[in-house]
Amino acid sequence: MSDALSEIEGCDLLARLFKARGYRLARNVVFREYGVTFHIDGWDAAARVGFEFLTSEDDDHDDLTLEGYKTLMAAQQRGDLSLFIIDEVEPLSATDLTAMANDFLDEVAEAIAARKTRRKPVAKKAAAKKAAAKKPVAKKPAAKKPAAKKPAAKKLVVTKKLAKKAAAKKPVAKRRRTR
Repeated sequence: MSDALSEIEGCDLLARLFKARGYRLARNVVFREYGVTFHIDGWDAAARVGFEFLTSEDDDHDDLTLEGYKTLMAAQQRGDLSLFIIDEVEPLSATDLTAMANDFLDEVAEAIAARKTRRKPVAKKAAAKKAAAKKPVAKKPAAKKPAAKKPAAKKLVVTKKLAKKAAAKKPVAKRRRTR
């Protein structure tokens, strides 16, 4: 009897681990982002965290191409999402998969915590702006704008041009040819 997990066993194990960490996973859904479309084994759209267990059992290697994988990894490096992608190339035991998934989930938690600490100063600035906005500000009376001039001169020019064109288009009398 082999120690290696099947795709179903691996996905069930990952789903339990992700749910234990508070993620609300949708299972076996179509992922369509960044020009990449494939069936993902587990995805929390709100948290932007998920997992994919690549196996030949399900033709996953055809579903998620190398180019698609690279695109998703670039998005992950930017912090747009977090994907745990496991390939069946090396058989994994439940213990190995659990350790790897927990390491991944720890990294995701650290990244989220780091983003929150970076956002705090921004929140303080926003609160200061709100406080400044609540202070009454003396309003200056609005300056009166001069009335706009009517473009009468333009109309005259246009009329003169039209009159000249009309004069130039007078019918020319045809001459009869005489033999």
